[in-house]
Amino acid sequence: MNESAPPKPGDIAPVRSIGVRTPMVDGPEKVTGRARFSADFVEGEALVGRILRSPVAHAEIARIDTAAAEAMPGVLAVVTGADFRDTFGVLPIAMNEWPVARGRVRYRGEPVAAVAAVDVATAQAALDAIVVEYDELPAYFTAEDARAPDAVQLHESRPGNLERHVDYEIGDVDGGFATADLVRERSYHCAEVCQVQTEPHAAIADYDAERDRLTVRPSTQVPFYVHLMLERTLGMPRSRIRVAKPHVGGGFGCRTETLNVELIAGALARKAKGTVRIVVSREETFITHRGRPEQTVRLRIGMRRDGRIVAVDCETVQRGGGYSSYGVVTILYSGSMLFALYDLEAVRYNGYRVLTNTPPCGAFRGHGTVNVRFAFESLIDEMAAELGLDPFAMRRANLLSAPTFSANDLMINSYGLPECLDIVERESGWTARKGKTGKLRGLGVACSHYVSGASKPVHWTGEPHATIHIKLDFDGCLTILTGAPEIGQGSSTILTQCVAEVLGIDPGRCRIIASDSAITPKDNGAYSSRVTFMVGNAAIDAATNLKTMLVEAAARKLEVAPEDVECLGEVYRAGTQDEGLSFDEVVMAALEGTGTITAKGNFDTIPESWGGKKYRGAAIGGSMAFSYAAQVVEVEIDPDTAEIHVVKVWVAHDCGRALNPLTVEGQIEGSVWMGMGQALTEETRYHNGLGITGNMLDYRVPTIVESPPIEAHIVESIDPHGPFGAKEAGEASLAGFIPAVASAVADALGVRVRELPITPDRLMEILEKRDRGASRPAAAEADA
Repeated sequence: MNESAPPKPGDIAPVRSIGVRTPMVDGPEKVTGRARFSADFVEGEALVGRILRSPVAHAEIARIDTAAAEAMPGVLAVVTGADFRDTFGVLPIAMNEWPVARGRVRYRGEPVAAVAAVDVATAQAALDAIVVEYDELPAYFTAEDARAPDAVQLHESRPGNLERHVDYEIGDVDGGFATADLVRERSYHCAEVCQVQTEPHAAIADYDAERDRLTVRPSTQVPFYVHLMLERTLGMPRSRIRVAKPHVGGGFGCRTETLNVELIAGALARKAKGTVRIVVSREETFITHRGRPEQTVRLRIGMRRDGRIVAVDCETVQRGGGYSSYGVVTILYSGSMLFALYDLEAVRYNGYRVLTNTPPCGAFRGHGTVNVRFAFESLIDEMAAELGLDPFAMRRANLLSAPTFSANDLMINSYGLPECLDIVERESGWTARKGKTGKLRGLGVACSHYVSGASKPVHWTGEPHATIHIKLDFDGCLTILTGAPEIGQGSSTILTQCVAEVLGIDPGRCRIIASDSAITPKDNGAYSSRVTFMVGNAAIDAATNLKTMLVEAAARKLEVAPEDVECLGEVYRAGTQDEGLSFDEVVMAALEGTGTITAKGNFDTIPESWGGKKYRGAAIGGSMAFSYAAQVVEVEIDPDTAEIHVVKVWVAHDCGRALNPLTVEGQIEGSVWMGMGQALTEETRYHNGLGITGNMLDYRVPTIVESPPIEAHIVESIDPHGPFGAKEAGEASLAGFIPAVASAVADALGVRVRELPITPDRLMEILEKRDRGASRPAAAEADA
């Protein structure tokens, strides 16, 4: 058949979009520089917003005088804590932070005032003119110091400076230890780390004084939560607020909560009765990072000779910073996600989230799970070696069998971890190469997992978890309206693919508009890997409802019953011999008598996925599905510098159905790379509360030079509830890298490193202690 000839009726088939390697729909804008981020919205008369920050870590604000700043020519607004109606935060029970400090500062760099002026020089002069007097209080920069009996309370409502203590025991833990053939206890320490997304925090706010309307364009992952917090802190009706998220230059968790930048911009714009643009510096972005907290983990595990884990006792302490942030959720995740990876029946957990005089920590890719997983995988590897077991065999002895519920009532319907293990074992040549890689080289393996969205949202309203609208009009273009934020993870592409697949049309027929509260339906945001699973299902529902409308319209036109209409994407027909109607003809038929069509789709989680009630907070960790990953890491150690060179990484990730293999592979590789940073180089450090790594030189993110070859394999354990069987793809592969590289170092050198990051100086110190025959140090021990 000539390629230019029209297809015969029998040759017509719907266009397939799912499982196809599809470039991102917003790719052209990003690679050409046309994409507009928050900082790019430079209006002609936009004022410059600047923030004055506290030079002390803990103090009462005795006096603040802004009169001189307010009197300066070119200064249109000055705000302090008194200009805000209420506090903000993540959980309704933990909103204890003011956008600008009110009464007390609790970390160095906390905002104490902000100005809006005609230019940068005037704004800076105004900040310099503000007088603040502080009555300093004792400051605590470690969790241990903050928990001391005589420590001053950072918040009156948090005795002992404890944001949250979580404790539970499931199963007979002591009985399990009594039956174990080997019991080992170790302690691990993980440094605080920052997301270091490309785009600094920014927001542009425009206030229409005549209409009393506020529009904010923030760099955020959660436009809906920003909307709620603007309402709460400014005292404005939510109907007069519009939040429109532009392109976002990375999030990785740091923007899964409202940040003070957005709220300050809104307050300044309202007071100045105009437009205010705030773009904070890289150092300020580090201060407002909301990264992964410094954490210590004491872990005790009991294991039988066959590798079966029979008891777990975990105690962990997180340095949370001066305010709640995601702290309650983080410490709960650290406990709940001990489960659902392996078959554990007896677990005791004590988690402490401690308030300190450091910048607040929040969510970070792999939220709450990464540091405890480092400890867990490291210890079971060490115990397997002591029992003479292969690390793969030991892990296989503890696998789950899906469908099932974990001992803490997490629902598991798909479980591709066995295949993940098989793949990385085979592809890395583990059996033939383990122990034979040569001097100063080693192999390590680890597993990890993550949720596909939290089954209970932060703000429970009774609404669906996700809603999609599809608008169809005379032009035949499907406009997908979603509140789900595209933050670089490819969610807009996935939603377009889902809609196109249901209707059998080319994705080019679709356009997508995301995250503008004036246009799109509300969505909870991009966090906990929820968008593909939840919003993807809503997109399928909306597309299915639209397809029903189109089939009914075609049936009327063809004078047949709807069940006799065959939808072939661009053609709707009533039989193979019928030429049928084109898509555009069906659209016009559907518009008759109704006009523009809007199809709605929703998604809700099922009660079985909501987690259990065996302890307070057990709902945290509940998810409709879990992704799984296994990876093998090969390293080589420089004998002179102790520098760790990652030779290669083999990773297999169970993401259910890979809706877009191209973006799935990118997410897997990004997760591994981010795990490498935490494992080997990254560490947020402070001196008396002052950040000393608040730049891209002192905070060592791996570059392309350090990036190893990553061989990514996709495992598709089709989940019965996922969109076309899909699960999350962007977080589970992070946590496994860290213990895998630590085990590879142990294989190469014979020492177990239990402190992150594993920097050359830290590793060299461990080796020198070993060579001197020192007694076992806290951070490492020679293998038995």
